Amino acid sequence: MSFSDRELLARIIKCEAGGEGENGMKAVATVVMNRVRIDFGEYHRVCQGDIRKVIYQQGQFDCVRSVLRGIPNPQTIWASPPEQIHYDIADWALAGNRLFTVGWSLWYFNPFQPICPDIFPRNGVGTYQVRVGDHCFYNMTELYAQT
Repeated sequence: MSFSDRELLARIIKCEAGGEGENGMKAVATVVMNRVRIDFGEYHRVCQGDIRKVIYQQGQFDCVRSVLRGIPNPQTIWASPPEQIHYDIADWALAGNRLFTVGWSLWYFNPFQPICPDIFPRNGVGTYQVRVGDHCFYNMTELYAQT
């Protein structure tokens, strides 16, 4: 089954941040849409402004992997349909809104510890911006433009 862009975004919001509250879900939606809207670097080159390519880009979101570390992944975008709040946040993001504290962040992850590393990903293209719930968010550095 092929999901609409709205449905796909709602599903990734629920799967990646469903337990993070409204701001956590908006923060994840902001990152996804930042990747869609950026006009340079890896996400522009590989995804070309296509939300489907952003979400399905290999190695980006655990929720689109059926297997993680050799074990079946029970938490995927296919396993749990979104609820109205997820659609509402997807609509909010698709309309051009972004969570201002997250800004232009292109990455996030849960470090499973109280402190966020200063740099992420490991290649040094992101620098710490803000923590929202359990997730750390990262803005691009000048190095990102070379990706």
